[in-house]
Amino acid sequence: MTTADGLGPVAAAVRKAFVDAEGRPVAVRIRRLDAADYRGRGRIVVPDAATVAQLVPAQRVTGAVVVTDEDATVLLHTDAPEGARLAPTAAGVDAATAELTGTVSRLRAEAGVVDALHSIGRRLTAQLDLDVVVQEATDAATGATGAAFGAFFYNLVDQFGESYTLYTLSGVPREAFSRFPMPRNTAVFGPTFDGTGTVRSADITADPRFGHNAPYHGMPEGHLPVRSYLAVSVVSPTSGEVLGGFFFGHPETVRFTERHEYLAEGIAGYAAIALDNARLFERERTLAAELSRSMVPAAPRIPGLDLVTRYLPAATGSKVGGDWFDVLRLGSDATAFVIGDVVGHGVAAATVMGQVRTAIRSYALLELPPSEVLRNVSQLTGRFAEPSFVTCFYAVHEPADHSLTYANAGHLPAVLVHADGTPQQIGEALAQPLGVGAEFPQEQVAFPPGTDLVPYTDGLVESRTRDLTVGIAGLLTALGALHDALHDGSDAETAWDRLIHDLTGGSHDDDIALIHVRRRDGGAV
Repeated sequence: MTTADGLGPVAAAVRKAFVDAEGRPVAVRIRRLDAADYRGRGRIVVPDAATVAQLVPAQRVTGAVVVTDEDATVLLHTDAPEGARLAPTAAGVDAATAELTGTVSRLRAEAGVVDALHSIGRRLTAQLDLDVVVQEATDAATGATGAAFGAFFYNLVDQFGESYTLYTLSGVPREAFSRFPMPRNTAVFGPTFDGTGTVRSADITADPRFGHNAPYHGMPEGHLPVRSYLAVSVVSPTSGEVLGGFFFGHPETVRFTERHEYLAEGIAGYAAIALDNARLFERERTLAAELSRSMVPAAPRIPGLDLVTRYLPAATGSKVGGDWFDVLRLGSDATAFVIGDVVGHGVAAATVMGQVRTAIRSYALLELPPSEVLRNVSQLTGRFAEPSFVTCFYAVHEPADHSLTYANAGHLPAVLVHADGTPQQIGEALAQPLGVGAEFPQEQVAFPPGTDLVPYTDGLVESRTRDLTVGIAGLLTALGALHDALHDGSDAETAWDRLIHDLTGGSHDDDIALIHVRRRDGGAV
């Protein structure tokens, strides 16, 4: 803590020594100095006359003291007659404050360690990407311990229940370890992989546990030199499972201290929490993605129509599970097209999506008009145990009269691309979402050969960095160009992959579902 004059605690104490014969304070001038000039001379120095003359030329000085503490190096000087008494006083202050200064210095160092741990912990536990977590943890722990290099070996279980080990490195390129096998459960490595305790060695080559295992009996040829060694287990706080271990090395002896051990163990604790979070998140995300994929059917072959469909789970973040599409052949030779989005994400959204999709299929196969299909499904959705908010665009193509009849429950408008390539949005703001709305007006447009229909979900046109209106405008322009390209013979599947990449920049943080329906020119109906 500093005083109003910006003085540290020791300088403030020394300043009180500037008094007159009656013990009253005298005027003191303060000047900050370059700490490098006084490094190694002591915390409190009474400079000689030549030094004083150099520091404060052309001024009368009767007493001066240079003080270096945690905050700065300052010169305190006075022209009062009693200034000459400062030498013994300064020595007394120095002796009296030595222990206090050391304590303050140690407390500040410990506070810095705690702050550093908390900062690393906040960064790690806020991260859900497993690869990022393990690399950031390795980098942070290697830097905190002063190791020449660090490694983090961790265990994963794949979709078939098989366990395998991966590792990250810090301080050296990955090629430095690429030729060596994974560490085994030897006497040196065992405590880390078993979670029985931290291992810290001033010289691991002199450790009685070192060098007893074939085929290397120590460091493999070409291995980075390791003398100082520190290894810490990473143990799940929820299950007690050993998730992996940190290993740190340095070519010099006696490099790792108790403080380094404390820091490594603290980072290992935060890394364990972050790994637990990341693994739980990844399991839920995978479950939701698989559930969504299992409910998204392959589009049937429809005479007279060319179909391209896409379902792409969110590439980033936790947004997965709520989008779907469906293409249904009806008994009257009509075809129903469905695109929808459950508000919310994860397993719960995917489950609601499955229920709504099944309900729409059931009513659609009864060949109810689009307005009736959505009305019935909305009533059903409103009775779910948990309130649900679902948007849906539903359209039926009648090949006999070249028509498309549609209704929209709060979903983005679909795009109709006319034979001349002109895009038109249809179904905009017709009704509220399913579970909320009660009436769903339907409309009809001509759908002759050469016309395209593209219903889609918002992940195609909107993201955290892309405004919805801008995204829709870009889609309309792209669909006009796509219509012309397909007319000239381009492959539709390849063209759509390229279009999605161009619209999203190669990364989408929400699901994408879409159907491209193209009526063939002069094709059979």
